[in-house]
Amino acid sequence: MNIGRALVPLAALAGLAALSACSTAGAGGEDGRLKVTASFYPMQFLAEQIGGGHVDVTELTKPGTEPHDLELTPRQTGELGESDVIVYLKGLQPAVDDAIAQSGVENTVDAAALTPLEDHGTEVDGHDHGPDDDHTGHEDGEDAGADPHIWLDPVRYAEVAEGVGKALAKADPDHEAAYEKNTAALVKKLGALNTDFQDGLKNRSSDTFITTHAAFGYLAERYGLVEQAISGIDPESEPSAARMRTLHTLAEDKGVSTVFFETLASDRTARTLAGDLGLKTAVLDPIEGITDKSAGRDYFEVQHSNLQALRAALGAK
Repeated sequence: MNIGRALVPLAALAGLAALSACSTAGAGGEDGRLKVTASFYPMQFLAEQIGGGHVDVTELTKPGTEPHDLELTPRQTGELGESDVIVYLKGLQPAVDDAIAQSGVENTVDAAALTPLEDHGTEVDGHDHGPDDDHTGHEDGEDAGADPHIWLDPVRYAEVAEGVGKALAKADPDHEAAYEKNTAALVKKLGALNTDFQDGLKNRSSDTFITTHAAFGYLAERYGLVEQAISGIDPESEPSAARMRTLHTLAEDKGVSTVFFETLASDRTARTLAGDLGLKTAVLDPIEGITDKSAGRDYFEVQHSNLQALRAALGAK
């Protein structure tokens, strides 16, 4: 794959239309730094990596909080309107979307507009799935809507990084050169991570893995894997008895060795399923937040931990 070409798609250029008119030159904070509000960790990480010392980043979703069901406090809503730039992912957190729409902030960057989103309700691994081979946890091929978990695919995440870099430069043109340099360095590092996944998952004995919720559709698609999720896009949704029976059959038919759970959602159902089938359990982190339970201090460390977990579960050599 030509990673350079993949990281600069037309979608990223079109996505910049999501940026409204730029503010005047210079940052608005008291210390001269650009005040950036990020909706949750993957957006915070991009803003900090690209902005460096020129930005002051505030994250709306506190560490340890499951981002899908975030409710903002009145104070957070009020402070949102004081931002120079807001970086978020529309559709993941409805409360954030509503607050941004009412904030009056001119510079808003929607990550969902910077790379094409897909509906993984019936397709994750490049093949359509019927009701008996549903990998998302939705019964009868139910349409789950657009999958927001784009940051777990390093190539798509790099596309978003390109857009965030342009957004920061537009809001703060005095430091454009620094933002461009930092963006290029981050995109290069994400390209190397993509290569690590490609090489690390080449020689495997299985393609199928089971997760708590359907967060890894883009990652599965990128590397030719098949994600079978206990729940759907929402990690708090409960699987039906029919879904659990389907997973029992799939695990046996596909030679699944491991049921993955995650740090910010309940592991009860995953451990029950693994116990019923005599399978191992392990963590596959959707990187929606970094806590002391995370298998790394930042996005890259956790992604490398995820790669090792997948290699062990899929029998990669």
